[in-house]
Amino acid sequence: MAIKLKAKARENLSSGATKQIREEGFIPAVVYGKEKESTTVAVESIELLKTLRDEGRNAIISLDIEGGKPVDVMFYDHQTHPVKGDVTHVDFYIVDMSEEMDVEVTVRLEGEAAGAKEGGVLQQPVFELVVRAKPRNIPEEIVVDISELEIGDTLTIADLPTSEEYEFVDEEDTAVVTVTAPEEEVEEEAETDASVEPELVGAEDEEDEE
Repeated sequence: MAIKLKAKARENLSSGATKQIREEGFIPAVVYGKEKESTTVAVESIELLKTLRDEGRNAIISLDIEGGKPVDVMFYDHQTHPVKGDVTHVDFYIVDMSEEMDVEVTVRLEGEAAGAKEGGVLQQPVFELVVRAKPRNIPEEIVVDISELEIGDTLTIADLPTSEEYEFVDEEDTAVVTVTAPEEEVEEEAETDASVEPELVGAEDEEDEE
């Protein structure tokens, strides 16, 4: 079930009007999609951020635009203030609930690797994976059980559980998690061989002159 979010139409796109919208607690946004005409709107800042925090960035949102019909959208992109870090603009993408799409999904590691307990170093080369699925079948996250990984083990996409609801787009040999051997600490000792006399610059030349 899509999460409902209200939006109001925005026709005046001047900088003054945009500034006023933000001061009133709204975030300017644009709604667009494949073969769809883009629409400029504004959504309540608190409601939008709460939705993204509670439902995740891949949630299906039923955007109820005043004066029009609700449309199913996904959070696509956003801009933030360079100093304050506040969200200043949002892009919503209109989705076709019957059509597959590619999206990035967060990878969450579960458990503690056996090799890490023995001193191995756990490394996670990727933190997101691209999956292909219909909007309603997009997983909130990819959970990876790493408890059985020993030192020297590598877990790739090919090792992840498969699902009928989605498929991975990245190559099967893409490393997701590895456990490497602990790096040995090597102390560098500067040793000087006393039996070797330092070569004196110009000494050879002097001998030749004699």
